[in-house]
Amino acid sequence: MEKNIQLLKVRSEIAAGTRGARMGVDALEVASILKGSSLFASLPSIEIKDVNELLLKQNKYPNAKYIDGVATMLERVSNGVNSIFEEGNFPVILAGDHSTAAGTICGIKKQYPNKRIGAIWIDAHADLHTPYTTPSGNMHGMPLSMVTDTNNLECKVNSPSEETIDHWNHIKNIGVEGAKMNLEDIVFIAVRDTESPEDHLMKKHGIRNFTVAEVRELGTRAIVDKVLEKLTDCDLIYVSFDVDSMDSAISAGTGTPVPNGLSVEEAREINQYLVESPKVCAWEMVEVNPTLDRLNTMAENAFSILENTIDHLHNSELV
Repeated sequence: MEKNIQLLKVRSEIAAGTRGARMGVDALEVASILKGSSLFASLPSIEIKDVNELLLKQNKYPNAKYIDGVATMLERVSNGVNSIFEEGNFPVILAGDHSTAAGTICGIKKQYPNKRIGAIWIDAHADLHTPYTTPSGNMHGMPLSMVTDTNNLECKVNSPSEETIDHWNHIKNIGVEGAKMNLEDIVFIAVRDTESPEDHLMKKHGIRNFTVAEVRELGTRAIVDKVLEKLTDCDLIYVSFDVDSMDSAISAGTGTPVPNGLSVEEAREINQYLVESPKVCAWEMVEVNPTLDRLNTMAENAFSILENTIDHLHNSELV
């Protein structure tokens, strides 16, 4: 039976270190117009109200910038994802900064509290920092710690304020109380820019990272098979695709580009093969930033991946 896909549009950028990701959804829509695609017109969508106006005020939380607003966004995204499930639809999330991915996972767990959830994180970064370990305070580097109830005090370098910690503990209980998933149920693809606290967690919990070199050596289909095998004990799988997983030579339009990444074709094939799994319950694309990309090349490449992924979602099986 064909999936009923519904878009969730999240124009939030308060957790990023570079401005402009709020316009990522719009850049994708422009790319679709230029391509002559009716994809956005053909799918129902929900718009999540953002709190980007907080950026006009001075940040009060150096170890977790705008954490009060991040908490608000996670609650809104969680409720939005949950409502899509309630209507019997499959959520495709198009978001600005990657912090709101935690809200997506919270929404999945809220709908399926007794299911074991796995995450496939296609990204240049591990996003496993906490207010205790972050070198920047940018919370788009923390979503996986948010949903796994992780503090990583073993690698503590910061002393967050009491108010920061209160907000952090609140975030970890959005959707349902406590961890939404296990660190062991995360698989990375193309991660290549990490700090030592993240490396510590990856080693401690055996988090597998399938490198770009492995993608080239084994091929995209074999990599996807290995990724899904790692998550064989999970009931449901969520796929988060950060466009900075692609090589910086083609991904100027993103806030934190990193060299030696995936090609557009590799990214397209990996996402295509992943969503063919009946366990995949939600798919997400984040961090398109057209202000860094004069020709909108990133959005055009990202839209080609989005369009192809949705085409394969329509034809994939339901869990």
